Amino acid sequence: MPKPHVLIVEDDRSLLEVLAYNIEQAGYEVTVAHDGQDGLNQAQHKNPDLIVLDLMLPVMDGLEVCRRLRGSSVTRDTLVLMLTAKSEEVDQMVGLAMGADDYVTKPFSVRVLTERIKALLRRKNRQPEKDHAVSQQGIVVDRLRHFASADGAQLELTRTEFALLDTLIRQPGRAFSRADLLDAAFDDTLVLERTIDVHIRALRKKLGQAASLIETVRGVGYRFHDPAMNLPLES
Repeated sequence: MPKPHVLIVEDDRSLLEVLAYNIEQAGYEVTVAHDGQDGLNQAQHKNPDLIVLDLMLPVMDGLEVCRRLRGSSVTRDTLVLMLTAKSEEVDQMVGLAMGADDYVTKPFSVRVLTERIKALLRRKNRQPEKDHAVSQQGIVVDRLRHFASADGAQLELTRTEFALLDTLIRQPGRAFSRADLLDAAFDDTLVLERTIDVHIRALRKKLGQAASLIETVRGVGYRFHDPAMNLPLES
């Protein structure tokens, strides 16, 4: 079985050497890029399983690289773990809104980064359950094909958005806490509960007129609308 392929896009060459060595030692194939444009080009041509992407890069910054990755049919579903030297929460939220699957803030432990990579790849490789497809109120989610649609139109979702929609739609009316949704969408990765709000906003935007099917349960979290509850749709 081939080793999972990790592309590291980082302009700090000393840090890049450390990351490449440790990730290779953890059992992964590693390639590297020193600027955003080179990273984007390599992602398109080498189709890695996961990209470790620095936020502050020359030529093209990490946010723009992430946006272009998500806009390409080749790299739309490639896992992206973003590195940022900024501590402001808003930078982390913007990265996630652009489609990053996780983030790590510098300075960080290489061991922690490696564990995040393992967690993301485990989630990607998790086997689908027998009951892989579900349809509710015009929304279809198919785990086996990693396909989702609303009123017949395919939804272009990130992995995290897909996991959130899949979790909510399978139990209409159930109120999921943010912690519940973190467990469902991020496996054992450590992220802030507010991260869920960012992904829910992005998911609602992509659902368009069906956005109100994902309801806010104040003080708790979110639920998928259950018409049997005879409650009005809320956002």
